[in-house]
Amino acid sequence: MMSNKIPVSVIIPAKNEEANLPACLASVQRADEVFVVDSQSTDKSAEIVQNYGANLVQFNFNGRWPKKKNWSLENLPFRNEWILIVDCDERITPELWDEIAKAIENPEHEGYYLNRRVFFLGKWIRHGGKYPDWNLRLFKHKVGRYENLNTEDIRNTGDNEVHEHVILPGKVGYLKYDMLHEDFRDMFHWLERHNRYSNWEARVYYNILTGQDKNATIGASLFGDAVQRKRFLKKIWVRLPFKPLLRFILFYILQRGFLDGKAGYTYGRLLSQYEYQIGVKLYELRSCNGQLNTAKKTEKTQSTFKQEASQTGV
Repeated sequence: MMSNKIPVSVIIPAKNEEANLPACLASVQRADEVFVVDSQSTDKSAEIVQNYGANLVQFNFNGRWPKKKNWSLENLPFRNEWILIVDCDERITPELWDEIAKAIENPEHEGYYLNRRVFFLGKWIRHGGKYPDWNLRLFKHKVGRYENLNTEDIRNTGDNEVHEHVILPGKVGYLKYDMLHEDFRDMFHWLERHNRYSNWEARVYYNILTGQDKNATIGASLFGDAVQRKRFLKKIWVRLPFKPLLRFILFYILQRGFLDGKAGYTYGRLLSQYEYQIGVKLYELRSCNGQLNTAKKTEKTQSTFKQEASQTGV
C-alpha cells in the first residue's frame, strides 16, 4: 500500500506552546515526518506532541552558536532530503501542501520561499509592509543553514533564531500559496516576545553601526532578492533619527496600514513602541555595556554611601 505522505521532514521549534501546537501539528500531518524541537517545556506541549504522533526532541542551549534551528539541521536524523521549518504559530494549508509536493520534484531548485499571512486581533494584516512576507523555509537540509548575526552573547533573546535568514547556495523559487501566521495566545505573550526580539534587534543595529555584520550572513544588496534588499535598507534605517515616529508613519500612512482598521492602527502603535525599545537598548549597549547601570558607577555610589555613613555615625 502506497503512502500518501509527502517526503518532507518538518522542524517545529517550541517552548511552552500548548495553545498553538494542536493547530500547527494538525496542519503538517501530510509530512512524512515531524520533529518538535523543544526547550524543556513545562506545559502540556510534550503530551500534545505525543498525541499527534510527532517526534519530540529536547534542545539544551549552551549560550553559544548554534541556536535551535541550526542545531536541528546538524543533528536530527532526517529520512528525507527536503525539510520545512514551521513555527508553532504557523499553519500549512492543504493548497500549500499540494504545491510543496510538486515543488520538491523540480530538480532545478535547492529551496523555496514561502509567503506568510500575519493575523493580528483576528484580522489579516495585509498592508503596512507586512505582506508579502517571504521566508525561505523549504529547502534541502544538507545545503541550507541559518546565518549567524553574532547576537548569541546578548541575554534574554532566547535559544532560537529570531529573524536570521537561511543561506542557501543554488537556485531558489517562490511558492504561490501562503502559510498562515496566527498566534492563539494573548497580547501579554506578543509583548513578551517582542521584548526579547528588541534585545536581538538592538544587537543587530549595534553590529551594523560598528561594521560587525558582514561575515556569515546573506548579505545586503539593493539589487538582490527581497530579503537582501530589506537588509540593505536596514543599513540606512539604523542611522535615521526619530525612528519610532518614522516607523508608525511608514507602516500606517505610507504603506497604508490604516486600511486594516483598528487592528492596523494598534499594530502600528506597537511597532512604534517596539522601535523605541530597540533604540533604548541600543543606547544601553553603546553607553552602559548592556546594563541599566554600569558596575563602575555602582561601586562609586556604594563607596559614597559608606563615606556618608561614617560621617553621620550610622
